[in-house]
Amino acid sequence: MEENTKKKGIEMPHTYVIIFFVVLFAALLTYLVPAGSFETEEITYTSGEVEETRTVLIPESFTIDEEVGTPGTSLFEPGGGIGILNYVFEGLVSGSKWGSAVGVVAFILIIGGAFGIIMRTRAIEEGILSVIDHTKGKEALIIPVMFFMFSLGGAVFGMGEEAIAFAMILVPLVVALGYNAIVGVMITYVATQIGFATSWMNPFGVAIAQGVADVPVLSGAPFRIVMWLVFTAVGTLYTWKYANKIRKDPSRSLSYQSDEYFRKEYEKKDIKVNFTKGHALVILTVVAGVAWIIWGVVQHAYYIPEIASQFFTIGLVAGIIGVIFKLNNMRVNDIAEGFAQGAKDLVPAALVVGMAKGIVIILGGDDPATASVLNTVLYSAGQLFNDMPEVISASLMLVFQSVFNFFVVSGSGQAALTMPLMAPLADMSGVERQIAVLAYQLGDGLTNIIVPTSAALMGTLGAARIDWGIWFKFIIKFQLLIFALAITFMVIAVLINLH
Repeated sequence: MEENTKKKGIEMPHTYVIIFFVVLFAALLTYLVPAGSFETEEITYTSGEVEETRTVLIPESFTIDEEVGTPGTSLFEPGGGIGILNYVFEGLVSGSKWGSAVGVVAFILIIGGAFGIIMRTRAIEEGILSVIDHTKGKEALIIPVMFFMFSLGGAVFGMGEEAIAFAMILVPLVVALGYNAIVGVMITYVATQIGFATSWMNPFGVAIAQGVADVPVLSGAPFRIVMWLVFTAVGTLYTWKYANKIRKDPSRSLSYQSDEYFRKEYEKKDIKVNFTKGHALVILTVVAGVAWIIWGVVQHAYYIPEIASQFFTIGLVAGIIGVIFKLNNMRVNDIAEGFAQGAKDLVPAALVVGMAKGIVIILGGDDPATASVLNTVLYSAGQLFNDMPEVISASLMLVFQSVFNFFVVSGSGQAALTMPLMAPLADMSGVERQIAVLAYQLGDGLTNIIVPTSAALMGTLGAARIDWGIWFKFIIKFQLLIFALAITFMVIAVLINLH
């Protein structure tokens, strides 16, 4: 009885419960904080050889709209309005196919479906068994190699949502090797976000922020490359140490119960590899498809719509191969059933994306030209940096960007909202604009590792079958470690006058 009571006492609330209370807090803010808006303008900058255009706010144009600020958010609004009880539906249908929420929801479901087909062929399972059979005694090398590769992907081409698909492959592998699903998320999604946050060339993050802040695009690369190497090394060592601890005593794993889903495929089973030509063709299809995706992102700036369709194509081709080679006795209908099951597995993660977007909608949305509480919070926080020592101003910029990322997780969206405000404030505080950009990219990327409003995080956790509450208990120590490291690099940047 005592044990049951203890377990109930430390139980983390469900992700949906956490988001609901954040929605209530956001609704309360609409009664206390007046809504405000900015005027906007179009700016043009050059990224590589491509001319980019962005709509950004004009900092000094901020005005309060008292009428919109009161009486606050109602409980329910008919006609597609914004009420507290409308947050789930309105969040799910908000945005466009290019981003949160509806585009990301569709992206998550299609990726889930595509990998559902791939999993139905059993090519991944057979490949995992083959890897286990051939890497006895060398399994630990998988962690540093994968962490480095995914971090590089985040740094070079802004890899993020793609980690959901890779988690579907690597989480079962690391569990089969004696680790846990948390390790799988660390070497895929967390590694991409470390690369994203410390990148010297990410087209969706640092390049946009520098363009908006009127800083030479891709400048400051040597400093950022060193920063990327340090963060990647710290992340790799932390993951490696944790993974070895779990391998020695799997019962210490926070995800031990949920890992049973992956573990039952391999434990108590004599490793009898049945890796056929058909299985090899399916895996080659996945590898070729990933190369196609990387080429599209780097060469043609493919984003959510294109990448989702690319993953669908990968799944479809894998299913056809499965039917032709009768992998796992597949029939044509199994392609459809695999897709349905894969999508079903990621429905909870997709719902979180819509719910999280509902928080921003309750606050009035993230359009700077439309009166909202979020705009007022943005402007008020920006004023805190006046008359502060440079080191303090730079550190506060990082804190602000980290907190703001809870509400606007999109890297490019956050850059367009905050950099026009941060850049002139950096001038007033005597801080280089390059340092304001550094605060943006570290605050944006690193907090994506923990905030439940991150669609890519929730999608990856969904693929790994880890509840956000369990993830929070594990990741909070690492989050504090890398935040301290981020503050250190901010201070160094100020001291060397990074520009």
